[in-house]
Amino acid sequence: MRKLFFAISISLGIYANAQEEVKKDSVKTDTIKYWSVLGKNTLMINQAAFSNWVGGGANNIGWLAGVNYNITYEKDKDLWENIIILNYGQNNTQGIGTRKTQDVINISTNYGRQFSKSWYLSGGASLLTQFASGYEDGNNPEAKKISNFMAPGYLNFGLGITYRPNDNLTVTMRPANARLTLVMDPDLQFAGSYGLKQDGDSSLLQFGFLGTAQYKVKLMQDIYLTNTASVFSNYLDHPDRLVLAYGALLNMKVNKFISTNITLDVLYDHNQIQKTQLKQTLGVGFAYTLNNGVKRSERKDSQWWINKK
Repeated sequence: MRKLFFAISISLGIYANAQEEVKKDSVKTDTIKYWSVLGKNTLMINQAAFSNWVGGGANNIGWLAGVNYNITYEKDKDLWENIIILNYGQNNTQGIGTRKTQDVINISTNYGRQFSKSWYLSGGASLLTQFASGYEDGNNPEAKKISNFMAPGYLNFGLGITYRPNDNLTVTMRPANARLTLVMDPDLQFAGSYGLKQDGDSSLLQFGFLGTAQYKVKLMQDIYLTNTASVFSNYLDHPDRLVLAYGALLNMKVNKFISTNITLDVLYDHNQIQKTQLKQTLGVGFAYTLNNGVKRSERKDSQWWINKK
């Protein structure tokens, strides 16, 4: 009987020790996050009402909804970053009607294989278009239609290098990049529109250099500025006609659920219009940020999970 109790005691001790080791291993495993998700969901609302107001004015109400997600995979020398930006907004003004104020679909993916500190051989793709029709005269539906979903739609595919010293700065240069302009709305498929060569064409293929950059900076407590820029040069036709774009997003956080966003977008594309395009928005409203934890690249030693014994 004593032998039986002795054997049971040893078995229980081994089991308890094994469970403790499993727990320790589980804790170690949980600290290694190959995937990181940072997502911002916003709903901005603005409104103005007048009654017998001598200074004049028209009742109006507007809204802007958006999502901005950065989904990143980091393991050993692999870096895969995915960005999803969706924004849409409208404003209804008494006597004028409903007008679109914001309309963006911007999705991109970029995979890199590290060959030196902060440098990656990379390849990726992106899609830029909009949800609904756009019109002249302040998006007046009675005016001439000038754009629509996938009209234009810009698809980019390319190979190059990416410089990413930290999560706040990413620069990608693709000396080999195909840019496909799609115009899927028959009403907009005429010569000259978005660079199309003939009436009835629905696409334009270009090949050239694409450079993109994103830089995030913390101006002060709960105030952040995100800068994005891109340049494209077509090797095959007028390489001097650069497609230039710059965007700035200033986010001022009030508390966990309320924030203010100010955006500025500047664009020059000879195939769209031979003028500089400018767009600016201001919104105050609800915001919710999803963050699944600290990325490994934010640690002082970004290779800690390899060197740890």
